[in-house]
Amino acid sequence: MSDFVELKASVRERVGKGAARAARREGQVPAVIYGDNKAPEPISLDYPVVLKHLNSGQFLSTVFVIEVDGKTTQVLARDCQVDPVKDLPMHVDFLRIGKGTKVSVSVSVHFLNEETCPGLKKGGALNIVRHELELTCAPNAIPDVIEIDLGDADIGDSIHISDITLPEGVTSTITDRDFTIATITTAGPSESEEEEEDGEEAEDGEEGEATEEGDE
Repeated sequence: MSDFVELKASVRERVGKGAARAARREGQVPAVIYGDNKAPEPISLDYPVVLKHLNSGQFLSTVFVIEVDGKTTQVLARDCQVDPVKDLPMHVDFLRIGKGTKVSVSVSVHFLNEETCPGLKKGGALNIVRHELELTCAPNAIPDVIEIDLGDADIGDSIHISDITLPEGVTSTITDRDFTIATITTAGPSESEEEEEDGEEAEDGEEGEATEEGDE
């Protein structure tokens, strides 16, 4: 479960593009807190703090407790606009977490026991289809990662979402199909495939030579 992270913010007295640019010139990142049937609250956060959490890789799945003038609000970052050239944070949208709130978040997948995986020991390759899973849960139940054990996986095996035991209260956001997370595949083409490819290359070369002679 992700720990709550405390942030200090200040009220933005003015809103709009001009005010946002002014905040950025002062080393602040403009942001807004919205949701839970309350009025939007424009705020500013210290630029280095936002950048540090943005670079953590878990910015959109971390529950923040934002303090503004002594008042705290639990939020989840829903969007972060970045500069298209410099890739630096320009504006953040935070969603208030109310009672009974459930959120959809992307959680990274980690694979365990690759060194003892039968399929990999035979020379197979781990083909990761999804590096992250879209999950729905309460904000205080967001997993840090989803761990998948490869201890019994062999060549030709596929790991689907139905094969994963998710933490209590956590469900897959995608419910209309049993999607694939990873497969154990052969590391390269078989000998017969290589022979076929070699034969095709030889035929291609002969055709090319005949064409060049014809052109002459």
